Amino acid sequence: MNLTKKLFSYIVAIAMIFTLTAFAGGAVNAEEAKTSYTLTLQNKGQTKHTFEVYQIFTGDLSNGTLSNVQWGDGVTQNGKTALGDAAKKAEDLAKSTDSLAAKTFAEDLQKYLQNGTEKEVAANQTESIEGLAAGYYLVKDKASSQNQTNGAYTSYILKVVKDTTAATKLDVPTVEKKVQDKNDSTGETSGWQDSADYDIGDEIPYQITGSMPGNIGDYTTYKYVFTDTMSKGLTYTKKNATIKIGDTVVTDSFTEAITSQEDGSTVVTWTCDDLKTAGVELTPATKVVVTYKATLNEKAVIGSAGNPNTVNLTYSNNPNKGGDGETGKTPDDKNIVFTYKTVVNKVDQDGTTPLKGAGFTLQKKVNGEYIDVKTFTASDATTFEFTGLDDGNYKLIESTTPAGYNTITPIEFTISAEHDETADEPTLISLSGNATSGEATFTENITEGSLTTDVVNKKGSTLPETGGMGTTLLYAVGGVLVALAAAYIIISKKHEKAE
Repeated sequence: MNLTKKLFSYIVAIAMIFTLTAFAGGAVNAEEAKTSYTLTLQNKGQTKHTFEVYQIFTGDLSNGTLSNVQWGDGVTQNGKTALGDAAKKAEDLAKSTDSLAAKTFAEDLQKYLQNGTEKEVAANQTESIEGLAAGYYLVKDKASSQNQTNGAYTSYILKVVKDTTAATKLDVPTVEKKVQDKNDSTGETSGWQDSADYDIGDEIPYQITGSMPGNIGDYTTYKYVFTDTMSKGLTYTKKNATIKIGDTVVTDSFTEAITSQEDGSTVVTWTCDDLKTAGVELTPATKVVVTYKATLNEKAVIGSAGNPNTVNLTYSNNPNKGGDGETGKTPDDKNIVFTYKTVVNKVDQDGTTPLKGAGFTLQKKVNGEYIDVKTFTASDATTFEFTGLDDGNYKLIESTTPAGYNTITPIEFTISAEHDETADEPTLISLSGNATSGEATFTENITEGSLTTDVVNKKGSTLPETGGMGTTLLYAVGGVLVALAAAYIIISKKHEKAE
């Protein structure tokens, strides 16, 4: 019985060995029998890419290892001669632990490439190339295909094809433009945001922040150009910008240029041909920050259209050329500054008839005190526009009163506004005026950025005139007094006789 059990167990063990051997042999045979492979290209960029794929080495593929290496059909005959023995070149690459060796090899190949396979891959998509022979392949972007917004060339990709995926090695920097808001009446200052409102004549603080690509280490030089476009309502004073990387001032590494446009706008550029010479180590976390001020001028647009300001960043985008030559550009980033107006209609006490002869002074509360903003002297005008106003506290004083009318009580009022502070396209959301003393009701128009009110003058008291009812009244009063005097005399004489 025991002998039978042992014999059975030996038979089972032998059967299992034969089964595993047959399975393994089948797997090896299946791998060796495969003659074509699929390369999947994964585009992690923000733009469409046209990739070119070249077979550099061919050979026998086993478990991901290429043996019996020879030059592939992607290399010209001149290249094969110039580059030397394929097996030796492949061995040197395999031994190297420095990625620079592979990059140098890929650069050396550029003038010897032929028979490439093209594949177009949309942004953040994948596409496959099927039917490839076993080998070592170079993947690169087609020349001049990334000279576009957010464009960047992938670093060269070298892959052993064995049904594998090759992901792009690229990244692009970003840029953003911010403005700081301030309420002169309350003294409150905002953080950096996408919109603000100011008085005409105010200096406005701006901040631009540019980032680095994740593969900044692949570049030997790196061009970096800020292009800032200011609308006609903004005036830039040259050389007032400060540029920093961290705590290090690198303004002198940039060249400033100012160009006036036909539409009245101004373009300011700050250019650094090679940011890697600015004396600061560049990493993917590095930020370049520009701060400057512009003045809101008399050409400022009142209302919801506002006074926009945009910026974009031009950058080196081909690490395979060390950063020289080709560049990409970010999309524009926009912010906007709003300004408003108060419209005063002078009317008679009936509330509708325009009244001439008034003069007004508008004051604004700044640092706890009212200061003059603008004065209109008396004239035939009946409508007064105070333009280019910020939010805050104001006082309207009637500095000249029409003849025959009483001077109004000064009107103290507050201008309040709400606008998008974190939006790609900032808009003016609301605008209102609220009188805190005096008499005024404001009607808002967001598009025009206006607050309109009627200011009423009331006539003074009418005094008596000679020959009129006043004379009659005096006669009547005089008659009463004469009668009283006569009565007093008669009573006095009667009293004397009685004595």
